[in-house]
Amino acid sequence: QVHLVESGGGSVPTGGSLRLSCVASRTAVDTYCMAWFRQRSGEKREEVAAMGTGDGSIYYAEVVKGRFTISHDNDNNTLYLQMDNLKPEDSAMYYCASVFGNCGQWWVKSQFFPYSGQGTQVTVSS
Repeated sequence: QVHLVESGGGSVPTGGSLRLSCVASRTAVDTYCMAWFRQRSGEKREEVAAMGTGDGSIYYAEVVKGRFTISHDNDNNTLYLQMDNLKPEDSAMYYCASVFGNCGQWWVKSQFFPYSGQGTQVTVSS
């Protein structure tokens, strides 16, 4: 079982920045795929970015490439999402998720991640 806790959400104007954090509980496994997803009210959860803690592989959704940066601190077992040049359409609840093993092209499917946090709200005003 992996316990994930997100933080760092908030309200910013268009063009602003936020840094999300996701602290993961320690397990005996040290290789897993960690990802950020987001979900707007009434819509399905969509992929944002993913990172493999074992091989360092990184994936981004096209809509956030060049604006968001995913990173992982192995010492603190914390996943980050630096979000710059935020747009109103980035407003959503952001969730951290993880699954044992390396990431692959399947990372875009949230149903492949058995562990997820409670989310942190991001609101970007126009």
